[in-house]
Amino acid sequence: MGDVTGEQDSVRLTAWVSGRVQGVGFRWWTRCRALELGLVGSARNLDDGRVRVLAEGSESHCQQLLGLLRSTSSPGRVDHVVEHWSAAQGGLEGFVEE
Repeated sequence: MGDVTGEQDSVRLTAWVSGRVQGVGFRWWTRCRALELGLVGSARNLDDGRVRVLAEGSESHCQQLLGLLRSTSSPGRVDHVVEHWSAAQGGLEGFVEE
């Protein structure tokens, strides 16, 4: 068992993004940023107006995505991001808008 692949530092980031983030291309934008970072996961509209972003990959790339979610470069307006970190669970392919 080696750590050559870097799998040991894979994490799961779940972020709930509040603000004007539905109907403004936010999920598409998030998907593009996640794919650029080599992350897998999804961005889903929630009934309460938030977007839930689920991303797995290296901790540094997930941190970068979190920073982008909190930046002013995203479409719409982000008021608040709640983050939750856990171990990667796997089973995800690509990055999808749900």
